[in-house]
Amino acid sequence: MKYVLFVIAGLLLACQSSAENQDTSRSLPIDKEATTETVALFNNLKKVGETHLLYGHQDDLAYGHDWWDEPGRSDVKEVTGSYPAIYGWEIGNIRQDTEVSLDNVNFESMKNWIREGYERGGINTISWHMNHPVTDGNSWDRTPAVYAILPGGDQHEKFKNWLDKFAEFTQDLRGGNGELIPIIFRPYHEHTGSWFWWGEEQTTVEEYVALWRFTVEYLKDEKGVHNLLYAYSPDNQGGRELSNYYKKYPGDDYVDILGMDDYGSMKDRDPVAFSDELAWLANEAKKKGKIAALSETGVDGIPDPKWWTGQVLPAFTSNTEARGVAYVLTWRNANAEREQREHFFTSYPGHPSAEDMKAFREEEFVLFEDELPDMYSFDQ
Repeated sequence: MKYVLFVIAGLLLACQSSAENQDTSRSLPIDKEATTETVALFNNLKKVGETHLLYGHQDDLAYGHDWWDEPGRSDVKEVTGSYPAIYGWEIGNIRQDTEVSLDNVNFESMKNWIREGYERGGINTISWHMNHPVTDGNSWDRTPAVYAILPGGDQHEKFKNWLDKFAEFTQDLRGGNGELIPIIFRPYHEHTGSWFWWGEEQTTVEEYVALWRFTVEYLKDEKGVHNLLYAYSPDNQGGRELSNYYKKYPGDDYVDILGMDDYGSMKDRDPVAFSDELAWLANEAKKKGKIAALSETGVDGIPDPKWWTGQVLPAFTSNTEARGVAYVLTWRNANAEREQREHFFTSYPGHPSAEDMKAFREEEFVLFEDELPDMYSFDQ
């Protein structure tokens, strides 16, 4: 009898040890109360990002080079046969009195597209070109403002009201079973440049760090928003700003994703040199237990018909360690007729680069939506 009890006790201990090992193999994002799906996305992005690059596109489902708000359409899908793995969305102008974003995308429609992409297994990320909280101008009004919206500032309550609106938006994003949809949130981006009111010349280190930390703490602790992963994304300006990457870093407790915005490096620059910088980013993320991403990039008009395999792919493969970058997001394909200009960052049917994008999609290293594992559970 004692022997039987000993064996049972041993089996129980083994099971307990196995469960503990399983738990410790899963890391938590900075929000320790994050939803199950958000925790799963954080872990799976790290895991999949070790061996693959997920491709993303801004506003992919909302409009394209020659169409607007047509169900099921996507320039990416029409060129490659699959939707992108990552969907980028922009909520600039989100306030109580607006129905459309600064790119004229209806916010309710945006919610539906976010749900649509999620239900297919895709991943959604949101950026915010926030309006100027002092002048009521746009993000590109370079008048200093951060001092006024921090606690004690005369626009602090106004700023909180804008965060409240964003919190409402995120809590209305639910899947078919009522679960909150995880979102990668990328606020106050490209702050190493000076073209936004939160930029390099407009803020001190202390102000920017305080702004970031207040935003995170207010959303998760005051508003109970637990379906966000937070992405930090300085602008690399074609390799000129890497030394400033951490200058205004808010700290490891406030960042899930180490991003980088870089348009210049994807144009005429040697992709091998850029690959070394992406390798640096991937290694920094690995050391910190974070996710690495090229969070915004592209070349307007894609003048090189071999851009995808000649510039993008070698940027992530020339240095083996650069393969640790989890995803890349190219910017939007503005509707040429509505905006009366040619402004696009991914291929569309008939463009000279379309065939090369197909070749890029066929690379085993690159993943589009139809190739993703289940990113929202641990059963892989």
